[in-house]
Amino acid sequence: MRKIQKMAKAKPTMEGAGVHLHRAFGFHDTENFDPFLLLDDFRGDDPEAYIAGFPWHPHRGIETITYMLAGSVEHGDSIGNSGVIEAGGVQWMTAGSGIVHQEMPKPDTKGRMYGFQLWANLAASEKMCQPLYQEFKAEQIPTATGPAGAGAKVLCGSLWGKEGPVEGIGINPMYVDLRVPAGVELNIPVAQERHVFAYVYEGSACFSNEQDPFSHPSEAERWHDTTPPKEAVNRTLVLFDKGDEIKIASGADGVSMLLVSGIPLREPVAWYGPIVMNSREELKQAFTELEQGTFLSHKSNSG
Repeated sequence: MRKIQKMAKAKPTMEGAGVHLHRAFGFHDTENFDPFLLLDDFRGDDPEAYIAGFPWHPHRGIETITYMLAGSVEHGDSIGNSGVIEAGGVQWMTAGSGIVHQEMPKPDTKGRMYGFQLWANLAASEKMCQPLYQEFKAEQIPTATGPAGAGAKVLCGSLWGKEGPVEGIGINPMYVDLRVPAGVELNIPVAQERHVFAYVYEGSACFSNEQDPFSHPSEAERWHDTTPPKEAVNRTLVLFDKGDEIKIASGADGVSMLLVSGIPLREPVAWYGPIVMNSREELKQAFTELEQGTFLSHKSNSG
C-alpha cells in the first residue's frame, strides 16, 4: 500500500490577466510529480475574480489538460482552432513545437466557473511534435462503477473496466474524477512504476490508514508546512510514495477527488513560464524565436 509522501493545501495565486485560483503544485519539485508539472484549481463563484481570463500566450514542450465542472472556457489559437470547453468536458492540448492561444472563462447561470488545469511534460523526443487537440464533451466521457457505490469519470487511462477517450499520450496517464460515498473504504491498484497523486475538491478522506501522515515534526518541516491537515479536505493535494495500491477511506460527507498517475520521464527539466524544455539552451532558443517571430514555424518530427 502506498504511504503518503506529501499532503498540503493548494495556495492562492493569480495568473493570466488577473484570474484568482489555487495552485496545488507547480514550478518546483518536478522530480516527485514527474511527468506532471502543475495543477491549478480555478473554481470561482465571483465572475469579477476570473472573467479577465488568460489572453494570448505561448506554450511549447508540454501538454495542458483542462477539465470543467461548471461554467465554460472559450478558446482559440494561432493555427485557427477555436471552441468551447463546457461543464463536464475535457480538452487535452499537446502544445508540442509551439502554439499561441487564449482561454477565456464564461460563468454559468449561477456565476460559477469551476475547473482544473493540469500540465503534463513531453518527452525530449516529442517536445517538437506538431500541436494536437483532443476534446471531449461530458457525454463522451465514460463513468466507471466501483465497489460500494463509488464511481469515476474516466478522462484518460482505465479504471473498473472503463477506458477514457483521450488516447496516444506518451506518459500513459490515468486521469479520473473519483466520487466515493460516505464511510466507504476501497483500494485502487496503481502500477509500481507510476507516480500518483490525488486532489480532493469536495468532502474529505483519509488515505493509507494514516490519520495523521505527519506524525514526525521533521516531515512537516520537510514540506515547509508546520500545520499540515490530518485528513484531506477541499483543496488538499496528496502525493503518494511507492507501492502498488492506494487505500481511500471517505469521510462523513463522502469525497470527490481527481486521481492522476503517469509514468515518469526522468529527463532534465528547463522551465520558464509557459515553456518547458530539457536544457537552458533550448529554453533560450524558444524565447529568441518568440522575439523573432519564428516560434510557430516548426513542423512535426515526422515531417
